[in-house]
Amino acid sequence: MSHVPAAKKRRLSPPEDGLGSPPPKSHKSAFLSNAAEWDLEQDYEQRPRKLKKQKDNGRLLVKTAEGWIKNKAEPVEEKEEDGSDSFLGSGSDDADEVDGDMEVVEEQPKVSQRQQIIEAKEELARIASLVNEDPEEHIGSLKTLAQLAASDNPTVKKLALAAQVAIFKDLIPGYRIRPLAEEGLTDKVSKEVRKLRTFEQKLVSSYQAYVQDLGRLAKASGIAKTEATASIATVAISCACNLLTAVPHFNFRGDLLKILVGKLSTKRIDGDFTKCRETLETLFENDEDGNVSLDAVTMLTKMMKGKNYHFDESVLNTFLHLRLLSEFGSKASYNSVDKPTDDASQAKQLKQKREFRTKKLRKLLKERKAIEKEMKEADATVGHEERDRMQAETLKMVFVAYFRILKARSQKLMGAVLEGLARYAHLINQNFFGDILEALRDIISTAEVSAAAEAEDEDDAEDEEDDVPDRNLTRESLLCVITAFALLQGQDAASAASTLKLDLSFFITHLYRTLHPVALNADIELSAKSLHLPDPHTPDAQALSTASNKINVQTTVVLLIRSLSSVLLPQTALRAVPPVRIAAFCKQLMTISLQLPEKSCVAMLGLLTKVTKAHGGKIGALWYTEERRGDGVFDALKPEIEGSNPFAGTIWEGELLRKHFSPTVRDAVVGVEKNVVGAR
Repeated sequence: MSHVPAAKKRRLSPPEDGLGSPPPKSHKSAFLSNAAEWDLEQDYEQRPRKLKKQKDNGRLLVKTAEGWIKNKAEPVEEKEEDGSDSFLGSGSDDADEVDGDMEVVEEQPKVSQRQQIIEAKEELARIASLVNEDPEEHIGSLKTLAQLAASDNPTVKKLALAAQVAIFKDLIPGYRIRPLAEEGLTDKVSKEVRKLRTFEQKLVSSYQAYVQDLGRLAKASGIAKTEATASIATVAISCACNLLTAVPHFNFRGDLLKILVGKLSTKRIDGDFTKCRETLETLFENDEDGNVSLDAVTMLTKMMKGKNYHFDESVLNTFLHLRLLSEFGSKASYNSVDKPTDDASQAKQLKQKREFRTKKLRKLLKERKAIEKEMKEADATVGHEERDRMQAETLKMVFVAYFRILKARSQKLMGAVLEGLARYAHLINQNFFGDILEALRDIISTAEVSAAAEAEDEDDAEDEEDDVPDRNLTRESLLCVITAFALLQGQDAASAASTLKLDLSFFITHLYRTLHPVALNADIELSAKSLHLPDPHTPDAQALSTASNKINVQTTVVLLIRSLSSVLLPQTALRAVPPVRIAAFCKQLMTISLQLPEKSCVAMLGLLTKVTKAHGGKIGALWYTEERRGDGVFDALKPEIEGSNPFAGTIWEGELLRKHFSPTVRDAVVGVEKNVVGAR
């Protein structure tokens, strides 16, 4: 029986327009007579089972007015049926895998570098505005910043690092946040206090993660293989310097100092090195309580020892920016600090004025002291006693570094150490004074032996110049003399004369023997750092040219005049200069002035002008042959001052200097002779 006529016989509604004609009675009767013969089960079995592929979604039955029916599943798209029935033979499983792969590609669209940077800037600006508006409410945004800082795009990474610095500088309070103990977490506090504690702990944890990230990125500066990695390391070091300068009181200060000290320990001097050194100098100058300076000096001292004193001398010169040079009043050495003498008398007075207090009153006073201490910590007030204690410990660490370098005989650092000891002379106690003088004597003795060896074998010395280019024995010996007299001037003259009984004749004799070799030095008007100009095309030329280092840059003639001023023009009345010494030096100085360049000659005659003005009556006989006091012959090459017999000679060099080509030199000679004539 055909299914198509049966489908056409069924009508849902009669025709509305009445144009159709009703079926004939014969057809209706035939339909009813044949209905009993139909095989309905066979008809149902031969029907197509599914016109559309459906998924078994496992939905429950739904109860309707007609009974319980199964909930219909969503039909599958026709594309899947077409793919399964296509002649290519690809099944439904393969189609699902292809669709899955296409979905993965769509989830990771390719965005240009420029677009990533623009979106990152917008996101950083949005987060910064939210945190600035309500820090306690949006403190969780710091994690989003950390995720942006972990981006693979170098530019986005640098922007995120710089943005975090600005945000942390605004959020960090003016006090140090203490970690909460387990007992403190369970305490019952108000809602505001709990909210503040939550904010502080989240701030500390985010800041710690950020500082650790900076340390990890900064370590790549020494081993950077790509330009992007090196630029990121530079940004990380710059961020650490900014944080240390802005918030030195906050947590994890030691981690930031490790970043700076690690960079200063490298041999390469570039912009990052200069930035770290200048940051430490600013930190030392602005430190009021001394805590930051003590931590930094301790780390620097350990780094110097670990590197076996192979580092740039500018790192050592940062000690000259410490505030204790002008604020600290006691004297110290590398292992002890002298206590003020008034402490014992003050302690006795306190014992005498002690009053009787009851137990209840003592308890009350103790509680008040504890409250005052907490208030001082909250107000960040600096106590003089605490500051003195910190500065005393810092001074001991500085002397430890200086004395170790003296013992190690580090050639490149000797000038910086001697200059530093001369600056710290007024803070060195008498016990340490003897050790330093002994070390200075050893240095001078070594310089004399080396100079004698070079004179005997000049060819070998020329070959060794390439191996030790920075060694200058003359400069080292002159610095030793300057340091020795500066240390003596920094001591109390009365106590030094009565207790120490020091004799500096060794340094004076060495200076006298050095005058002739120094005058014959062709580089007497050049310093240790001005022999060669830096190449402007090198990458480190800008960093070297902009350095504000003024230590150990004085020329040899300046060092010579400083040494002679300490010997011939003492600042204390107890150190009277013998006439024989003054006469011997004046005779030698007039002789070497004939060999010096114009500027050096003018400077030397200026020193002689001061000497003749102070001691003109003692040495006036040198300018007049008829007033000769000594007998015998003057020996200019005699190594001993007294054995040279200076009063047996005459200063005839002035007549030659009167005919000098420079009018400045001629006027200077006239000034010296006027002082001699006026002293008669």
